[in-house]
Amino acid sequence: MKYTDILGQQHAADPHARIVSLVPSITELLCDLGLAPQLVGRTGFCIHPADVVRAIAKVGGTKDVNIEKIRRLAPTHVVVNIDENEKPTVDLLAQFVPNIVVTHPIEPRDNLALAQLMGGVFCAQDKAAAWCRAFEAELAALEALPRGRPQRVLYCIWKDPWMTVSRDTYIARMLALIGWSVPAIGDVRYPVFQWSDALLRDIDQVLLSSEPYRFTEEHVDALERQIGKPVQLVDGEMMSWYGSRALQGMRYLKGLAATG
Repeated sequence: MKYTDILGQQHAADPHARIVSLVPSITELLCDLGLAPQLVGRTGFCIHPADVVRAIAKVGGTKDVNIEKIRRLAPTHVVVNIDENEKPTVDLLAQFVPNIVVTHPIEPRDNLALAQLMGGVFCAQDKAAAWCRAFEAELAALEALPRGRPQRVLYCIWKDPWMTVSRDTYIARMLALIGWSVPAIGDVRYPVFQWSDALLRDIDQVLLSSEPYRFTEEHVDALERQIGKPVQLVDGEMMSWYGSRALQGMRYLKGLAATG
């Protein structure tokens, strides 16, 4: 049977695949689907589950990939993501890796197709189906919650320069599940912004993500004093990692909604 990835490329099911994952959240999902023994390479940012991935060879970061190390690992499949990995790198890998599996979840429900793709290509369909059932149950429970007052939130991912997320992102669509929206700033997915009175009038609170910039409670306190708006620290993995962490992310969103 053939399975089609986000770019329409077809991949035959392969129970003996040698997999390199260049996507931290998908590395975790592959492990949860029982595929850790077939993972021969991962990035240094693939940190979950810690007790499993420490035995898997590192091949650099999501952007600074060690091409020659991957070549030596002789993978049959490399899993990549449109947001996290760079096309020139993927083009180089495609010269010697038989299967480049391309992913690009852009909303929470895309996790279902992601799990089905991973389960199908790597012959873990039963575990993928069970994972999808658990995900659908969590999503239904979240969607059934009574909605509080809608919140307009500025979700910050970087400082110096300050950067946020547009409405056309997975993070924004996660927030939308609890009725929270982000402002429209520019025409890029991760815009740079300046603090201004106009911006502050357009938001109810600021969320500082724990990743990719390591915001801390010290940043929260300093920014609250600076802007006079509520600011809270949020777990970036729960908001932006798809795959396995999205299940925990649904539960995390329930708690976040309660603070609003």
